[in-house]
Amino acid sequence: MANDLAGVRLEINGIVQGVGFRPFIYQLANHHGLKGEVANTTSGVSLLLEGPLDSIKRFIDQLPEKKPPLAHIVEISQSARTARGYETFSIVKSKAATSKSTLISPDVMVCEDCLMEMRDPKDRRFGYPFINCTNCGPRYTIIGDIPYDRPKTSMRKFTLCPLCQAEYDDPENRRFHAQPNACPVCGPHVSLCDGRGSPIETIDPIAETAKRIKQGRIVAVKGLGGFHLAVDAANEEAVKRLRQRKHREEKPFALMCKDMDHVKKIAQANTAEKGLLTSIQRPIVLLRKREPSPIAEDVSPRNRYFGVMLPYTPLHHLLLDHEFAALVMTSANLSEEPIAIDNNEAFQRLTDIADDFLVHNRDILLRSDDSIVRHSAGQMRPIRRSRGYVPIPVFLADDLPPVLACGAELKSTICLTRGKQAFVSQHIGDLENLATDAFFRLTVNHLKRILDIEPEMIACDLHPDYMSTRYAQEQTEVPRTAVQHHHAHIAACMAENKSKGPVIGLAFDGTGLGPDNTIWGGEVLVTDYHAFTRAAHLSVTPMPGSASAIKEPWRMAVSHLKKIFGDSFQCRSLPFLDTLDRPQVEHLGKMIDKNINCPETSSLGRLFDAVASMIGLRNRVAFEGQAAMELEMIVDDAESGRYDFSWKDGNTREIVTDPIVAGVVHDLENGVSAAVVSARFHNTLICLFDKLCCDLRKSTGIGRVAMSGGVFQNHRLLTGLGEALQKSGFDVIAHRLVPTNDGGISLGQAVVAAKKLTMGLLE
Repeated sequence: MANDLAGVRLEINGIVQGVGFRPFIYQLANHHGLKGEVANTTSGVSLLLEGPLDSIKRFIDQLPEKKPPLAHIVEISQSARTARGYETFSIVKSKAATSKSTLISPDVMVCEDCLMEMRDPKDRRFGYPFINCTNCGPRYTIIGDIPYDRPKTSMRKFTLCPLCQAEYDDPENRRFHAQPNACPVCGPHVSLCDGRGSPIETIDPIAETAKRIKQGRIVAVKGLGGFHLAVDAANEEAVKRLRQRKHREEKPFALMCKDMDHVKKIAQANTAEKGLLTSIQRPIVLLRKREPSPIAEDVSPRNRYFGVMLPYTPLHHLLLDHEFAALVMTSANLSEEPIAIDNNEAFQRLTDIADDFLVHNRDILLRSDDSIVRHSAGQMRPIRRSRGYVPIPVFLADDLPPVLACGAELKSTICLTRGKQAFVSQHIGDLENLATDAFFRLTVNHLKRILDIEPEMIACDLHPDYMSTRYAQEQTEVPRTAVQHHHAHIAACMAENKSKGPVIGLAFDGTGLGPDNTIWGGEVLVTDYHAFTRAAHLSVTPMPGSASAIKEPWRMAVSHLKKIFGDSFQCRSLPFLDTLDRPQVEHLGKMIDKNINCPETSSLGRLFDAVASMIGLRNRVAFEGQAAMELEMIVDDAESGRYDFSWKDGNTREIVTDPIVAGVVHDLENGVSAAVVSARFHNTLICLFDKLCCDLRKSTGIGRVAMSGGVFQNHRLLTGLGEALQKSGFDVIAHRLVPTNDGGISLGQAVVAAKKLTMGLLE
C-alpha cells in the first residue's frame, strides 16, 4: 500500500558537494515527512529514506527540479532496503570510500545575498572581502582533497568563531557546511604592502589601494585563483608603464567594470554577451569597443574588441566601489610565466612590476586564470577555459578507460578520463620554461589525486620536443601513445559534440607536426577517433628561419612571393617591401634556394601571416596569432569579392595557394584598400573549403563537418564557413565546451588514446 513504511537508499553523483545539497535534501525530506540520513561520500552524496512509498516517490521526483543552483546531478542510483525506524532526518558525518567519483564545483561569483549583507552597515560582515555562502565563492582553488570538507581545504587554519560555527552547523542556514565560511573575527583578512613586501599601516587597505591606483600606481591584487596586476584603465601612462614592466608589448589587457552600466560606456554588448558577463562563471568576454571611450588606447591597441569581465569576488566589488571607468586586471606574471598565487612568491616575482601589493592570508592551492569567451556563430566559444568552468567535466557519448592526455606545447591543458567524463584542466600556459613545466606537473598530480584517477594509458603530441611529450616519455609505468596534432583537434570537436564519426575535419592552425615530418596546419581530414586520412591540405611553402617565421610574418610573405615570382618579386610594387631590410631579404632568398633552416609548412595560420604582412599590417608580432587577428580586425564587412583558387585532384588533394596570393598582390598593386583585400581573402577561404567539402562528400558520402584549430578563433571565418557549409547541406559541428585552439588538444588526445586502447590498436 502507498502508506506502508518503506526504506530506500539513494546514491547521487555529480556536483553535489559544497553547493548546499545536503541541507536541500534535509529540508526536502522534512517537507515530505521522511526520516533517515544524508552524508557526503567520495562518490557524491548517500542518503537513506524511510516513510510512505508515495512520499518517497514525490521526494525523488522533485530532486532534479528543486536542486540548488550550483548543483549538477549526473546519476541517481536507487535500491530498496529494510526500514530501520529512524525517528528524524539528519545530516551525518562524511563517509569515506575506496574510490572518489564525486564532481567538484568550480569557483563561482559571490552571490547577491552575500553582497547585500556585505553592504549592510548593520550586518556583522559589513565590508568583509571574504563573505561567502553555500551558493557562492571559492571551491576548486581551495580544495586539497575530497570529500570536500573544511579540513581538506585551505580554510583549515581558520577556526570558526561561535557565530560562524552556529551557521555552519544549522541545516536551515544558507551557510550550512559552507567550507569557506568566515567573518572578520575568525576568517582571512587583507593587508596592503609596499613594493618590497613590507606592510603599510592603514585602517582600510582596500580604500588605500583604490587611492594608489588612481594615482597611477600598479598594484598586485590577490584574488581567487591568483594575483592580478591592476591599474586605472583610463590612465594612459599607467597602462604603458605596466606594459613595459610586464614585458607585454601589445597583447590586449583584460578589463574589469563595476557593473553593466559601466560596461555599456566602453563596449557594446548584445543579449547573449550580457548573459555571459553576468553568468556565475564571470568570464572575460570579448566585446566590440564603443567609440569614443575613456579607456586608454594602449589597453587593446589595433583591435576592435575589449576583453571585459564583471567583479566576481567581494574584494573586487569593494575595490570597484571607488568608481573607476574600468580597471585593467591582467594576470600577475612576466610574459610566458604562470600567474603568481603565493604572497611571498608574488613579492619575489613581481617586485620589478608592482608598486604595491594587496594580499590576503587565505592560501590558493591551485592557480586558475580567468576564463576568456566569445559569443560567435550563435554560441559561446571558449578561448581560455579555466576559472568558473574547471573542473566540470566534458560528458562523453561512451565509457572510456582512464587515460591521461598531456596536451600540446602552447595554451597547455591536461585531460583525465573516467567513464563518460573527460576532465580538462584549467589553462596552464605555454610550456616554454621551468616554472610552467612545474605548474603542469603539479596540475597532473593534483587532478589525479582529487579525482582518484590512475591512468592506464598516457597520450601526448607527436612532436618529440614538446615539454608535455617529454613528460609522457618519462612515465614508463604505463603504455604511451602519440596522437597527431590535427587528428587530436578534430577528435576533441567530435568528443564534445558526442559525434562518433566519421567526419570531414577542417583542422586549421599555425603549427602541428605531421607524420611526414613537415609542419601541418591547413588540413582536411577524413577521420573517426582511431584513425584519419589526410584528404586535402594547403600546398607546402618554405618557412625560412623556422620558428623565426612565426615571430616575423614578413618571412612568410617573402617565401610566398618568391615561390610565385622568383627573385623578381623584389621588383613588385608592394609598399611593404620598402619596409624590409634588403640585405636580409636577399639572405632569406638564399636560405630558401639552398633549403637551409626552411622546413615546409601547409599551415593556414602562416598563410594568414603572409597576407597580413603583404598588406602592411605587421612584419613582426608581439604575441601568437597577432598578425592574423589584425587581418580579421580590418575586414570590410560590405565586400563580397574573392580570389581564384584551385586544387590538384588525387587521393590527397593539394590546395594551390599561389592564385590566392597572386590575387592579393594584384589588388595591392592596383591600390585596393587593405580592408577590401582582407575581406576578399576571407571570402576566398570560405568559398574554397565549402566547395572542397562538397567534392569530398561525393567520394566519401560523409555529410558532417567538424571545424577545429586556432584559426577558427577568427569570427568571420567560423561564422561564414559554418553558414556556407550548412547551406550546402552539411551538419556542422564546432567547439562550445573547450577551446578550438590548443587548449582543447588534450581532450582529443584522450579520446583517441582511449579508443585505441579499447580496440587493441596500440602500436
